[in-house]
Amino acid sequence: MKVNPASLEPDAIVVIFGAAVRPDGQPSETLRYRVDAAVRFAARFARPVFIPTGAKGRYGDAEATVMMRQLAGAGIPLAAIRPEITGTDTLSSVRAVVALVRGASTVYACTSAYHLPRCLLLLRLAGVRVRACPPPPVPAASTQWRRWYWRLRETAALPYDALLAILLRVMGRM
Repeated sequence: MKVNPASLEPDAIVVIFGAAVRPDGQPSETLRYRVDAAVRFAARFARPVFIPTGAKGRYGDAEATVMMRQLAGAGIPLAAIRPEITGTDTLSSVRAVVALVRGASTVYACTSAYHLPRCLLLLRLAGVRVRACPPPPVPAASTQWRRWYWRLRETAALPYDALLAILLRVMGRM
C-alpha cells in the first residue's frame, strides 16, 4: 500500500504568538488563553501543525517551550508542534516564522484580539498568506484600563513594526 505524501502535509498551520511566563515558570493567563484558543480552533482540521513562538523572557523557559507543554497537555502530538524559540518580540517572531511557513497555503495567526491586527499585517508584509484564528475571550479579571493600555500600545507599535518590516523586505532580509 502506497502512502500519498500529500496526505502527510498539514492542512493548517497555526502560529501562536507568545506572552509572558510567570515567575513560577507557568504560563500567564494571556498565554494560556492564546494556546486554548488555538487548540479549539485547530480541532476543525485533520492534520494541524502548531508553531508556538517566543523566546525566553525574565522567568522560566522560553514562551514557545511553555506553550509546547500546554499543547502536549491538551493532547496535541509532539510531532505536530514546532516551537520557534528565537523571537524576542512580535517582529522577530514573524521573521523567524516566515522561514518555517514559506510556501504553506493555510496559515492562521492566533493571539489576543488587541494584538491580532499587527500580527496579521506583519505576516502579510512578509509575504505569508495568513488568516486570523478567532481570538481568545478577554479574561473576566481584566480591567478596562488594562485593555486600553494594550490597545494604545498596539496603536504605536503597529506602524513602527510595519515600517521596519517593509524596510527589511526591501533589503531582502525578510
